[in-house]
Amino acid sequence: MPNRLAHETSPYLLQHADNPVDWWPWSAEAFEEARTRGVPVLLSVGYSSCHWCHVMAHESFEDEATAAYLNEHFVSVKVDREERPDVDAVYMEAVQAATGQGGWPMTVFLTPEAEPFYFGTYFPPAPRHGMPSFRQVLEGVRGAWTDRRDEVAEVAGKIVRDLAGREMSFGDDRMPGEEELAGALLGLTREYDASRGGFGGAPKFPPSMVIEFLLRHHARTGSEGALQMARDTCERMARGGIYDQLGGGFARYSVDREWVVPHFEKMLYDNALLCRVYAHLWRSTGSELARRVALETADFMVSELRTSEGGFASALDADSDDGTGKHVEGAYYVWTPQQLRDVLGEQDAELAVRYYGVTEEGTFEEGASVLQLPQQDGVFDAERVSGMRRRLLAARAERPAPGRDDKVVAAWNGLAVAALAETGAYFDRPDLVDAAIAAADLLVRLHMDDRARLSRTSKDGQVGANAGVLEDYADVAEGFLALASVTGEGVWLEFAGFLLGQVIVQFADPESGALYDTAADAEQLIRRPQDPTDNATPSGWSAAAGALLSYAAQTGAAPHRTAAERALGVVKALGPRAPRFIGWGLAVAEALLDGPREVAVVGPDGHPLTKALHRTALLGTAPGAVVAVGAPESDELPLLVDRPLVQGEPAAYVCRNFTCDAPTTDPDRLRTALSG
Repeated sequence: MPNRLAHETSPYLLQHADNPVDWWPWSAEAFEEARTRGVPVLLSVGYSSCHWCHVMAHESFEDEATAAYLNEHFVSVKVDREERPDVDAVYMEAVQAATGQGGWPMTVFLTPEAEPFYFGTYFPPAPRHGMPSFRQVLEGVRGAWTDRRDEVAEVAGKIVRDLAGREMSFGDDRMPGEEELAGALLGLTREYDASRGGFGGAPKFPPSMVIEFLLRHHARTGSEGALQMARDTCERMARGGIYDQLGGGFARYSVDREWVVPHFEKMLYDNALLCRVYAHLWRSTGSELARRVALETADFMVSELRTSEGGFASALDADSDDGTGKHVEGAYYVWTPQQLRDVLGEQDAELAVRYYGVTEEGTFEEGASVLQLPQQDGVFDAERVSGMRRRLLAARAERPAPGRDDKVVAAWNGLAVAALAETGAYFDRPDLVDAAIAAADLLVRLHMDDRARLSRTSKDGQVGANAGVLEDYADVAEGFLALASVTGEGVWLEFAGFLLGQVIVQFADPESGALYDTAADAEQLIRRPQDPTDNATPSGWSAAAGALLSYAAQTGAAPHRTAAERALGVVKALGPRAPRFIGWGLAVAEALLDGPREVAVVGPDGHPLTKALHRTALLGTAPGAVVAVGAPESDELPLLVDRPLVQGEPAAYVCRNFTCDAPTTDPDRLRTALSG
């Protein structure tokens, strides 16, 4: 018989709806039940494409004896971290503070007042590698709750007090300058893996936001070292197994330093960020590889993640059926030499083995290899390779596909809108711009109410119950601002303004300018989450600073400029110390130092020179430059006001810091003015 999760919309919660565990969703009623029964709460947090979440579910939550023990002695609460990033953030901070590490599944034991007192991540069904079994943990927690309740309460109270003491105030007027950005570049150089690209060791994550900073820093200062790190990292990732050489798109991370073996789940947010950064790398260098990867990643998002409502699904699972009924990580993506021979025949299989770096012993597990594009001597016949790839892709499509998390997350769709709008504009792919518009339209129609308050998720056209957090407002505004620059439609700028008004009123501390992850009127947790560091995605804090700065450049809105400057104080504090974890903040700081530049292109719609100037403006590398395009006398966008044609010809106006260049009708002169 299904449990209470059967009525939820989250694919992750629905995966647990048939567990024998009597799960509750996160709710006041769950904690009231714990108070009434006098038992602690087990909080289990994960997400639908998380491999070890599936493992623990199969080993423990599907086990009748474990479930019976949980049901008797605990109230069990299941949370999808992608639906409730605020709940996840608060308790993950406690886990990391207590244990020095975190991850998912996250397992936390709480008092009925929601105060944490014991923590962990994955627990095995039997003791192994020095870890207690999950049953031992449950028995230990129950014993402490029963026999040492006062001690448990004391520990819980101390943890909550310690968390409250960690609140940050990195706002006010301490903006980052040349010194901090140079210090951040130096810090990145020290952590750079010169032989393999990327930063640090294994596991290795795609540093999309750091690469955006490096590209902007190069554009502003001419630093060749910054460009080299960005270009080489992008090339190594694109040639590695972390990139799907057949279907396009990136996996979550590489388990090794060489980018060979990925953790195979594919997330919307990674692909949106990487699509945009490869498009920007092409804009800076003309790299054909960057162009190909940007377009293939955009096409992957549209073909594999787009939902029937026009939004984008959250993720594809790492695991899939290996053809025997057993779910195995990577089964959909890896190949043995024999499998290549079965599809391609002997001669082409021999070519594929060399071209994709497939070995007899395998680069993954059980003799299978992850396809790569290793650097090698010799020239390959492009037509033959293309045909080989098509046949392999068709054969792969016959395999059982990984599951898809169809949940539409507002923030990640905002990132996708920005990436698809710009990629479509750069490469003359109006279909990608149309896909961006359709997703933006869904966000307005379904996720945004008449007070410009956002809901975080939807699924199958039904909006979820969870309120948007700061990253939702900021990333959706970022997507709308990119659409305004690409399409010249003022409505997107207007919608961005509504959302950023909420950021200033609901998420910013009026005294310090610091930003919180949840709105002032959101559900009160044991603390109000606040994290300025950029990890898998831009933090809400960094993303808000960027969107506020762009909006101010488009409109001249002084409160938004001031809010962006105050928020960027955190980059002054963290940039030189932890540059890998404030990449988007550093990229926004580059835009601030450059102006950012404001470009107004005026001319009749459809006029060849209007189109040429608009395209040139979009391809300018000046950090964070904003673009407005429209007919003369148009009131569609504020930057177009009082911008006449020049001798009857379309023209471009470039301004920054309250001064403007002479207008130009020459795309080459405009290109020079926007080259950083």
